Order: sequence, then C-alpha cells, then structure tokens
Amino acid sequence: MSVTDPHIISEKRGHLGLLTLARPQALNALTHGMVKAIAASLSEWAMDDGIRAVAIRGEGRAFCAGGDIRAVQQAVMAGSDEGAALLRDEYHMNALIDAYPKPYVALIHGICMGGGAGVSVHGSHRLADASLGFAMPETAIGFVPDIGSSHFLSRAPAEMGMYLGLTAERIGLGDALEAGFVTHAVNAADFDAVIEGLTKGESVDEAIAPFVRKAGPGTLAPHRRQIQTIFAGSSVEAILERLDRDGSEFARTTAQIIRARSPTSLKIVFRQLRAAAKLNLKECLEMELRLALRLLPGHDFREGVRAALIDKDRAPKWQPSALAGVGDIGPFFAPLSNGDLF
Repeated sequence: MSVTDPHIISEKRGHLGLLTLARPQALNALTHGMVKAIAASLSEWAMDDGIRAVAIRGEGRAFCAGGDIRAVQQAVMAGSDEGAALLRDEYHMNALIDAYPKPYVALIHGICMGGGAGVSVHGSHRLADASLGFAMPETAIGFVPDIGSSHFLSRAPAEMGMYLGLTAERIGLGDALEAGFVTHAVNAADFDAVIEGLTKGESVDEAIAPFVRKAGPGTLAPHRRQIQTIFAGSSVEAILERLDRDGSEFARTTAQIIRARSPTSLKIVFRQLRAAAKLNLKECLEMELRLALRLLPGHDFREGVRAALIDKDRAPKWQPSALAGVGDIGPFFAPLSNGDLF
C-alpha cells in the first residue's frame, strides 16, 4: 500500500510523475508525513517504465520554507524520538533525489529554504522564477545547514557557500544561478507549460527550452571578489577580522549579521563546510545527522526557535554569547552511538 499524506498531491500525468507540496498555509514546510509520501512516490516511479521524469512544485506563494522546525522542537522538548526520525527519513530522501535514475525537475518560486533546498537542489534540473528567495537560515536559530546542503554549499564558487552558511542571508535568482543552486531561470507563469511538455514525453531539455530566460546579476555580484577573499579565512574569527579591516558598508553589515548568529553554530558550520568539500553527499548527510542530533536538545536551538518562530522577538540570547566562549566542538562531529545514517 502506498504511503500518502494530505499535504502531498502525487499524480501520474502521462509520462510525468508530479508531486505538489500542498501545505500553503505553512509555506509548504515539510512534515514527517510529507517526507515519507515524497520518498514513497519517488521510489514507485523509479521502477515505472511509463514515467520518464518527475517534477515537484509548491502551492501558494512559496515553494517550500523548509522543515517543520516547530514540530521538531516540540518533539525534542517532549522527549520524543520523532524529531530524530524525521531527520533520518528526510536525509534518506535527499540521497534518493541525488541518485534518482530519471530527470528530477524542481519548479521553484518564492521562498526556498532549508528542507526546500533538500527537495530541489539535489535534483537534476532546478527551474526558478524571479520571485525566488533562497536561504539556509540555520545559524539564525542555533542550528546548522543540513539536508545535504553542506555538500552544495562547500562547492559553490568564490566562497559563496561559506558566506551563506555563516550569515544565513537570503539570495535571489541571479545569485542562486551563479552559485549553481538553480540551473535555469523560468517564469513561474510558464511552469504549467513545462509540465505539459513533460506529460507528453518530451525530454526535459525540449520541455524547458522555449521558456528559459536570462536573469540579471544578483545582489552579491558587486561583492563577489570581497566574499571570495574574506571568506577564505582560516576561522570564523579570521573572517570577522577581515570584514572589520575591509571597512566597506557591505563588510560592516556582514560582520554585524554574523555576530548576531549563534556562536556555537558559527564555529560548527565553519568546520562543517571546510570538511564537506572533501566528502560525497552521503558522507555530508551522515555528518549533518551527527551535528543535528547533538544540537537539537541544546540551549541555542530552543532559544533560536523561540526568538524566530514562537515569541518572534528576533532577540535570541545565545549561550555562550561570544565566539571566545565556545569550547571544543570536536564531540559534535563524533560518530553516533546508535548508528550513523547509511
């Protein structure tokens, strides 16, 4: 019997397997049930000779705002293993998408963050509209980039991944194309026409060719050389020192943003992304699970979720409050006693 979820519309249209994230009131944030339903449909369609490609899209004004962080936090607070189970299943789904034997087309509009990147960037084709708002916002909530993002962040050109991982800043279409997170700029108004072509059995290249357009440069374009030079630093402290020394408005703003993030998360993310550059996706996911399961019960994650999603005061009180107070982060990276992911 197929695994289903009320927030996932899974349908076969001709030669296309089409997934629609249908939780618009929550910006299509992924629940555990949604993750399991996506994985089940993908596994089924991989074996279906009539399906030549799959596509995924989101209802409403966003593609996907990430995982259901509040649900994960509530599970952790209740002493439940549900949060850990969700992450394990989500990371397995990310690996499934990365190794998918058929074209996987993500049709992205609006917000695409966290888990939304996990159901898009690992696919073969990522089509995005000018409304795109892409981010890995985890350092702002006392967490770290996960869903395999350490793999693609560490491979983004000119230290863009380190910039995004540390700052948690949002970028638009131009920068996402430059970073390689998006493969094609396509207007959201043309997504249905792309779906129609795939339904008829056209190749992905044939289906999207009439609709690919040029995107203008991103907002980071004027600062690319600065980012490359500054974020190649040997530590978070070295990066901040370079930002302070630079003195430009961009550097001052960036330093202020980084200093507002969780110091513990910052130190971990720096090491995580440097390590990820030498790891394959599955190894990155295993590293991320180790980090996630150790951060979820911690003070900074609880405090970050409170400040961002519950009280919404945007004023988290991190512990420790400064980089100098962060101790040895090595234990966060150690193998799990109850088994790794793969």
